[in-house]
Amino acid sequence: MSHKVFVAGVGMIPFKKPGTSEPYDVMGEVAIRQALADAGLDFSDIQQAYAGYVYGDSTCGQKAMYRVGMTGIPLINVNNNCATGSSALFLARQAVQSGAVDCALAFGFEQMNPGALKSAWTDRAPALERAQKLVDELVGQPEIPSAIRQFAGAGRAHMQKYGTKLETFAKIRAKASQHAARNPLAVFRNVVSTEDVMAAPMLWDGVITRLMACPPTCGGAAAIVVSEAFAKKRGLRTDVFIAGQSLTTDTPSTYDARDMIRVVGFDMTRLAASQAYQQAGIGPEDVDVIELHDCFAQNELLTYEGLGLCAEGEGPKLVDDGDNTYGGRWVVNPSGGLLSKGHPLGATGLAQCYELTHQLRGTADQRQVAGAKVALQHNLGLGGAGVVTLYQRAD
Repeated sequence: MSHKVFVAGVGMIPFKKPGTSEPYDVMGEVAIRQALADAGLDFSDIQQAYAGYVYGDSTCGQKAMYRVGMTGIPLINVNNNCATGSSALFLARQAVQSGAVDCALAFGFEQMNPGALKSAWTDRAPALERAQKLVDELVGQPEIPSAIRQFAGAGRAHMQKYGTKLETFAKIRAKASQHAARNPLAVFRNVVSTEDVMAAPMLWDGVITRLMACPPTCGGAAAIVVSEAFAKKRGLRTDVFIAGQSLTTDTPSTYDARDMIRVVGFDMTRLAASQAYQQAGIGPEDVDVIELHDCFAQNELLTYEGLGLCAEGEGPKLVDDGDNTYGGRWVVNPSGGLLSKGHPLGATGLAQCYELTHQLRGTADQRQVAGAKVALQHNLGLGGAGVVTLYQRAD
């Protein structure tokens, strides 16, 4: 059986710089309590839970959840790199849609350290070993942190193939800051101009500046999903439902194409989007508002093309036409995105859910996209996992 799945409640705490946040378990607790309050539910109503985090020991999810309650329910800890939060949501949605449970919780948190991402394990081969070897061949620049080499390398490939200018990526970053200025939960709310982004220190000469990369961030977020029967029985809101959702992994093209754009998950994004559109019976032209994985400004542009908002190579025109912000065809990352809102890995996907749920409810305050009825969420983790979720407002 397939049951319609509604987003009954969401919660999110303000994102903060490393060293200024509460401990991970407190962040998780507060996000869960907010989602419960938003839904009008007690913790005893939750039948199954999924906890997302990347940097932490086993059962950190239990430590956070136990601060709210200990009812003996199943809890599964999820780690899918930067797509962890959306992967937890995927599992919660799947549990409800299948009829296994009527009410499931997905929550995520991350207590990050300053600086570039790095593995916690140095005594074994890394999960991204194959990708790293290919990046060495295609990009070089071993002195540059791995994530920058990967995503900036993909941006450079787009520049070489389509003539994309560095200024285009700077425009994307400036747009993110303008959106985040309206978001009290964003870690960076200062507005920067395209010129400011271009003038920032170069991380890789001619390819990426410091402001084009998202900051390490701490935070927590949560969502509660329920069946229609449960919602009606309990008098819960049924104004936002998940119309389609897909979680994909890499296909051979990630490596065989020897193309940096493919190495950073373009084809995972395209496949997940195609499957989600098919499930929902809609296309990109039907979408009003989007939260996508802009870990680097370069990846936002690549994702426009991967999601089918435009053809490959036409991302720069979409930016120049203003079709990624208010007054344009889509409003992309009204929250400020990862670039300005922040990117606490385990919480990111659920923070995207928080934003889009409020957009469809019409409760996004100064960030509100007028008349939003269809929302798209995109969350990407290298290694790999790509999650695309489509939400619709139930009229």
